[in-house]
Amino acid sequence: MKKFLFTTLTIVFAMSLFSFIASEKKPAWVIPANYKAMKIQKKGDAASIALGKTLYLKHCKSCHGSGKGDGAKAASLKTTMDDITTPAFKAIPDGEKYYMAFVGRGDMPNFEKKVVDEEERWAIINYLDSL
Repeated sequence: MKKFLFTTLTIVFAMSLFSFIASEKKPAWVIPANYKAMKIQKKGDAASIALGKTLYLKHCKSCHGSGKGDGAKAASLKTTMDDITTPAFKAIPDGEKYYMAFVGRGDMPNFEKKVVDEEERWAIINYLDSL
């Protein structure tokens, strides 16, 4: 009887642990069609990447750090950040990255009023792609 009870409790514990881990998954971003259709204007231009780096250091580094979500503020956030240096992130279409970076959601704040110039916004996207 003790073996049966122990086995049952172990299974219940394992199931609750797995359901907790599964619930920690981030919801997929819902990107509006007008953003999905957006394309970067000056892809990979050295001057744009340099400008993007300057803006990234000012607005993004405190959370995103080196791009791996290792910034000083990262640990205080409710959600973990994706590594933006990976090929998977780089494969995200330009307009979707733009939406994520400037419209945001949850712990990712809206930057539309902080970075108002379109050239500067795209420069940050260029810099992200260069990481």
